Amino acid sequence: MSGAPLMLRSTRVVTPEGTRAASVAVAHGTITAVLPHDAPVPAGARLVDLGDDALLPGLVDTHVHIDEPGRTTWEGFGTATRAAAAGGITTLIDMPLNSLPPTTTVEHLRTKQDAARGTVHVDVGFWGGAVPGNLAQLRPLHDAGVFGFKAFLSPSGVAEFPHLTRDRLAAALAEAAGFGALLIVHAEDPHRLAAAPHPDGAAYAGFLASRPPEAEDAAVAALIAEAGRLDARVHVLHLSSAGALPLLAAARAAGVRITAETCPHYLTLSAEEVPDGATAFKCCPPVREAANQDALWQALADGTLDCVVTDHSPCPAELKTADFGTAWGGISSLQLSLPAVWTAARARGFALHDVARWMSRHTAALVSLDRKGAVEPGRDADFAVLAPEQTFTVDPARLQHRHPVTPYAGRTLYGVVKSTWLRGEPVYADGAFTGPKGRLLTRPHRAAPAVPGEPSCAPRPTADRKG
Repeated sequence: MSGAPLMLRSTRVVTPEGTRAASVAVAHGTITAVLPHDAPVPAGARLVDLGDDALLPGLVDTHVHIDEPGRTTWEGFGTATRAAAAGGITTLIDMPLNSLPPTTTVEHLRTKQDAARGTVHVDVGFWGGAVPGNLAQLRPLHDAGVFGFKAFLSPSGVAEFPHLTRDRLAAALAEAAGFGALLIVHAEDPHRLAAAPHPDGAAYAGFLASRPPEAEDAAVAALIAEAGRLDARVHVLHLSSAGALPLLAAARAAGVRITAETCPHYLTLSAEEVPDGATAFKCCPPVREAANQDALWQALADGTLDCVVTDHSPCPAELKTADFGTAWGGISSLQLSLPAVWTAARARGFALHDVARWMSRHTAALVSLDRKGAVEPGRDADFAVLAPEQTFTVDPARLQHRHPVTPYAGRTLYGVVKSTWLRGEPVYADGAFTGPKGRLLTRPHRAAPAVPGEPSCAPRPTADRKG
């Protein structure tokens, strides 16, 4: 980390209060001040004038499957973090599957950390896993620095990471609540899935029918009931069903400690547009209809949904067969998440500070990273520099993640990431990388403060295919 002072100047600096012309002073990798645009450059500081390009806080993506070690032919720390840096993401949290071994013991966590060390272009932390038989491992994993625990309520799609029954969910919640930990949950009800038609063939309608919204709604209702009974802190992953939104809103109003996220693909893609055999669109829960998408956007606007994260879940191209029944389910979008969300957000009348709130401030708060997530003094000098009105057409061959598979191929998106900065140093600029300069993160012992007057993913003080 360079100790030389720095000033970044832009007519559009995106702060928690909104977007304004400003100069951001940086020293020793930390933001020291947000000053008027015409503030004098401190003695000895280097000025970087960004003109009208927007300066956003670096994105914090808390839902990423990197798959290393064990399935490194699918993805890896080097390729995933290059894609993140190229997309304006400066911090990501890795899911405990689909790596081999999964992150379900401290020993397995150390194996994953060893694989990542020295290879990451952005900062990387780790989720632990809650699976049948590892209840006694949760506290040691928490003490070792994982940010919380991932659980499935339905089969995950990989044998080494089984789902939890309702009883085992309750046991894991009770255990995690005992030491103030967060449980993050893939919420689809296995009985509703089992009763649904089996997906088969190239038609997307068949796959959509196999993952009905009622499966999400029932699982969210069960999760709310257990969280409320135990006063446990829970987070709903990759919500796609609008039917669960009233349940979440009512639970939060009643004091249940529950937050929820959605993903770029649910906000930008719709079931009506999926061509036959286009399994690059396949994920679980599925991309649903346009009317459902409208409700998700409204939930972001009113705070029922807190965060937007990628659920980057890659695989080799050969696993994306043309049959929705057999193709691996997962969408790779690390490099494209900011432009994809911004393209849809601007069309709906949202501003850059809204996107920064959903994709940086609230995601940082979810995992208590109070040095991340905002352009304000005391935070890490992590930035994404974006040309908001500039467009580009998605060419899969130019993406940095390991396999050129994306449902966004050929789409024209707004928002070109010009550069990405980590602790005051550029890690990506105009297509070139300067890293790897990322660090491996562990859970901080102090919780991030809640944001007054708006929804927050911050914790209260303690007393398949993919997911």
